[in-house]
Amino acid sequence: MQCAISGDVPVEPVVNAKSGLLYEKRLIEGFINETGKCPVTGEPLTGDDLIPIKMGKIVKPRTVQTASIPGMLGMFQNQGNSNCRNGMGSCYPILLWNNNYILHDRSSVMHSTSAIYLIMPFAWVRLIICGKHDAACRVIARLKKERDEARAFLAQSDRQIPMSATSTAAANTSAVANGKRAADDDDLAPPGKKLRQGISTDIITELTECNAALSQQRKRRQIPPTLASVEELGRYTQLSSHPLHKTNKPGVTSIDILHSKDIIATGGVDSTAVLFDRSSGQIRSTLSGHTKKVTSVKFVADGGTFLTGSADKTVRIWQESEDGNYDCRHILRDHTAEVQAVTVHATNNYFVTASLDNTWCFYDLSSGSCLAQVAADTDSSNPEGYTAAAFHPDGLILGTGTSGAIVKIWDVKSQANVAKFDGHVGPVTAISFSENGYFLATAAHDSVKLWDLRKLKNFRSLNLYDADTPTNSVVFDHSGSYLGVAGSDIRVFQVASVKADWNCVKTLPDLSGTGRATCVRFGPDAKYLAVGSMDRNLRIFGMPDEDAEAPQPES
Repeated sequence: MQCAISGDVPVEPVVNAKSGLLYEKRLIEGFINETGKCPVTGEPLTGDDLIPIKMGKIVKPRTVQTASIPGMLGMFQNQGNSNCRNGMGSCYPILLWNNNYILHDRSSVMHSTSAIYLIMPFAWVRLIICGKHDAACRVIARLKKERDEARAFLAQSDRQIPMSATSTAAANTSAVANGKRAADDDDLAPPGKKLRQGISTDIITELTECNAALSQQRKRRQIPPTLASVEELGRYTQLSSHPLHKTNKPGVTSIDILHSKDIIATGGVDSTAVLFDRSSGQIRSTLSGHTKKVTSVKFVADGGTFLTGSADKTVRIWQESEDGNYDCRHILRDHTAEVQAVTVHATNNYFVTASLDNTWCFYDLSSGSCLAQVAADTDSSNPEGYTAAAFHPDGLILGTGTSGAIVKIWDVKSQANVAKFDGHVGPVTAISFSENGYFLATAAHDSVKLWDLRKLKNFRSLNLYDADTPTNSVVFDHSGSYLGVAGSDIRVFQVASVKADWNCVKTLPDLSGTGRATCVRFGPDAKYLAVGSMDRNLRIFGMPDEDAEAPQPES
């Protein structure tokens, strides 16, 4: 007699009074508690319909492991290893070869490559019955398969485990040697499926407390007196131009500014990220390792940690070393298409990446582990990849833009899509939340759109360029007083209310000659603008130095 569910001989058999089917008691009771139906017929079933059966002592059939010589060898090996670990008897290596077994010393056995090795107590040697050569081959094949699976698992785990000292040294070489690519990129195995831990209740509590604290600060927020005035912005002109990237692959794709140290980071088409000290006018570090263009760069907190996303489908976490260079600590390979955006949470403990593979990932910064990977609920035959992403200043809302011209708002705690904004034409290229928490600015091929998050509606569109010129970047300054836009030129708007006009206070030409400004960021207190274009230069716009421009007296 066999259980209708497991196919094994039941220990406590019961019979279905309705259908006559035999079950293991614990299995059918669990199924009834869960579904209330028979797992075979699908008919309603209760515990009262089960009739227990008394049976004599059951002799279980021989297991699969003991039904063949390879299975017995595997069983002996496992038991022997277990006994060795528990200190049961002396263990000797046994060499199996052509129906014979021979005892060898450990060193000679371990260096041979044409045999099978088992570690087990010497008393078991007489129990081993050596099969023919084909049986040994089957065991070899099984061991090779287990070895390959273990290697794949270890390679996959390397993506989430901090690099060892040896690996770090190799990454350091690629990070500090300008233009040299990380040698270990192609040596790592492709990513496999991973289990996600999920965003735990402790993390949600941390995010909620951060949100409450920042919300209280916003109520008392005042415009800093050192903020650049509208009149000063109107006088901005190009102050300097810095060739940071390679001439054979020109193009600055992303900019971020560390306000506390006045360091500007750029990502380039040449697959490098450059950290530039504006005060000294010198390059602090060139970070190499990505194999395709760097699409997004982000500083974390005081700049000790730095993030880069790339079209090579990876994200890298860089850590500042004592000598001022940055070492690659983690290479994250959870996406299967280009990574388009990286955004850091206000706690500086977590960050999100958005990719054209139609998912965004929530990461723990310290470990580099992906806690959640969220896929959009779109038609699989027509997927819409993510092209932009940004956290709301309070950190409980995430905004994303898609290649299908849709802006999506997410609840970070539940990873639920709570709102969708349409109306754009073409992929959404940039997204920025105002510091006041009420306004959202988005850019796409057609225009810049301004959204009121309190009413979830578009209240103004800025149609700045012709139909053939996309808007590539949009960003609020840190005070929420100005809005910068980059397309065929660079424009700065004064932020107003929903009903008032948003006036353009300054238009700066794209001096790259490409007609395409790709990114713009405000410096501290909007004292300057950092602009990237499709040439290799970083350009700084600000107030002209009156003393430098004044004519020098003749000697």
